[in-house]
Amino acid sequence: QVQLVESGGGLVQAGGSLRLSCTASGRTFSAYAMGWFRQAPGKEREFVAAISWSGDSTVYGDSVKGRFTISRDNAKNTVYLQMDRLKPEDTAVYYCTARMAPAPLRDYASYGSWGQGTQVTVSS
Repeated sequence: QVQLVESGGGLVQAGGSLRLSCTASGRTFSAYAMGWFRQAPGKEREFVAAISWSGDSTVYGDSVKGRFTISRDNAKNTVYLQMDRLKPEDTAVYYCTARMAPAPLRDYASYGSWGQGTQVTVSS
């Protein structure tokens, strides 16, 4: 299992931007597809974005498509989530996750490693 640590959350006004980072321990980061999920109070965990182990394939949840961008730097063992044009409904705890396989998937059950989460709050 890879250990994941998220950072970059905070409070931002609607229309603003934030960039989340997730740094993984270990030397096999490039063997993992990476993903971001989020969970708001009282709601189920929601898929946000995922990226293949090489970075050449990405998928996005419908609610963030066109506003969020996932990327990775395998030399730094880090995956990023650039969030632009934020909305109050983006408020949630954001979790980084990893699966030891090439393909990025939307199903949270496919991921075996999870970070502790970082809070993102968007004010109206």
